[in-house]
Amino acid sequence: MILGLDISTSIVGATVLDNDGKVLYCEAWDLRNKNHFPTLHSKAERVKQMLARLYDVKRLKFKSIFIEQSLMAFRPGLSSAKTLLTLAKFNGIVSYICKRDFEIEPEYIGAATARKSCGIKVERGKKAKQIVLNFLLDNEESFEVEYTKYGNPKPKYYDMADSLIIARAGWKKLNS
Repeated sequence: MILGLDISTSIVGATVLDNDGKVLYCEAWDLRNKNHFPTLHSKAERVKQMLARLYDVKRLKFKSIFIEQSLMAFRPGLSSAKTLLTLAKFNGIVSYICKRDFEIEPEYIGAATARKSCGIKVERGKKAKQIVLNFLLDNEESFEVEYTKYGNPKPKYYDMADSLIIARAGWKKLNS
């Protein structure tokens, strides 16, 4: 089984695929509540608990773990040095948890590389997250989205979609 993770400090997307590439689990873990998760360490502890639940309670035994690679450069209007550093630290903490708790060295896949391996093309100026979501709605029968009262996808579905694309890219890499 393959675990694909889209790690951020607000919502973590997690997908588990079986050896045939079938989706067994695709969910998002919301870490935005500052009262419950005031620090990076409390957020990491929550991710650790959710991973343990998948592994121990749901009996999903991972053979490979793929994680979306952290942003490596500034993007005007989107990421400050502080944000990039925080995301990289959190990605490192969760990667360490995966290595320590499951004895699996995570592999990292860039978002653009993962999309390309799944046949998703994002034209310049278009929003990649929306294109990925639309691709999965069109091509993945198990993927469904809930919408806000204004007709927008609820935020967690973007993270779920990204984790599914990372898992699919990992599966393709292992099976090529």
